[in-house]
Amino acid sequence: MYLEYFGFKEMPFHVTPNPRFLFLSPTHEEALQHLRYGIEDKKGFIVLTGEVGCGKTTLCRKLLEELDSRKEVDTALLLNPRVSETQLLRGIMKELGEEVKARSSNDLLDKINDVLLERIHAGREIVVIIDEAQNLSFEVMEMLRMLSNLETYDQKLLQIILMGQPELNEKLKEERLRQFRQRVLVHYDLKPLNQMEVQLYVLHRLSLVGSNGQPQFTPRAIKKNANSSLGIPRMINNICDKSLLSTFIRNGNEVTYWDVRRALKDINRLHR
Repeated sequence: MYLEYFGFKEMPFHVTPNPRFLFLSPTHEEALQHLRYGIEDKKGFIVLTGEVGCGKTTLCRKLLEELDSRKEVDTALLLNPRVSETQLLRGIMKELGEEVKARSSNDLLDKINDVLLERIHAGREIVVIIDEAQNLSFEVMEMLRMLSNLETYDQKLLQIILMGQPELNEKLKEERLRQFRQRVLVHYDLKPLNQMEVQLYVLHRLSLVGSNGQPQFTPRAIKKNANSSLGIPRMINNICDKSLLSTFIRNGNEVTYWDVRRALKDINRLHR
């Protein structure tokens, strides 16, 4: 609606994850480095946690882009964690492009072991990424632990990245997951953006859609957004989108504190 008014090539504040719009704040850069380190050094289990909307999925898609550009890496992305042990193994095999005939979890585990060994001997690496991992059942996490036991004399056969909300941290503290927890060698907790980073984040996204410095967000508008969003990128996007709409409606050329106030009222009304 406000695209032509501001001269944007596309919407700057989509809430859908798009690695092209990734803003590498210090915490996001550090998180990405942890993921790269865990994969390159074959650490086995890698855990990334953070609040809803803090950018985990966008980071995941950025990582996938990097991995897919490396021809020797095969990836399996699982977006639905509410699965049984058998469904988990079938999902991994399907993502790796393998035909699945085995039915029992033991047969599937043997088949995966054969496939992984074959690919490792061919010089390939395998990375499994599971999103919303806080929803994994204990039984499925035990199966993942068994998968992590698959190894040669000198390396793990696959790297497993678990991405989830803070509840995943609480789940990993459970006594029955003690053996699983001991296998997690890389763990990073993604933090929200501070006020300065919120300002840089907004400028970054505007620059990607063709903004020539207009419209500007006033300092009070940025502060109100940062405080109200708690530094969560998804919330920042939502507030910015509706603030730009408010500015457009009043034929303004800068986003003010009052535009953000109107945006927040609109958002609160929708979520009642």
